[in-house]
Amino acid sequence: MYRIGHGYDVHALAIGLPFWVGGIKIEHTKGAVAHSDGDVLIHALCDALMGALSLGDIGKHFPDTSDEFKNIDSKLLLARTMELVSARGYSIVNADCTLALEAPKILKYNGAMKEVLSPILDIASDVLSIKATTREGLGFVGREEGVEAWAVVLLRKI
Repeated sequence: MYRIGHGYDVHALAIGLPFWVGGIKIEHTKGAVAHSDGDVLIHALCDALMGALSLGDIGKHFPDTSDEFKNIDSKLLLARTMELVSARGYSIVNADCTLALEAPKILKYNGAMKEVLSPILDIASDVLSIKATTREGLGFVGREEGVEAWAVVLLRKI
């Protein structure tokens, strides 16, 4: 049996905050405004995984009203999400992620993100796709006020 999940996340950006994307800290003048570390890519992956199994969303499992998750490393949230996936007898076939941001350019960080995320997801790095696009200066992303991420995962019953 196969299940598909789609996830989306968005965070505002502000000057002087750390910028975590795909499990790595990237040097940038702005970072995500968030209760956790604001890793928009990991949050989209969590939502996709939970969605595939009808488990609700990241806010249900890791509410931003809980002190337990204040400034938490999103890699821990992803690991806990994978525990939910494994407990239900599923594994990831592949994951496809897209980031929308004007800066910084993400391509040079792609390999590092895959190195960090693949073991947590228990997959080979070649079945994890991470892409990025700009908004060509349009909207809140184009004005560098925010960052967006989408993720699609295919799960298979073990």
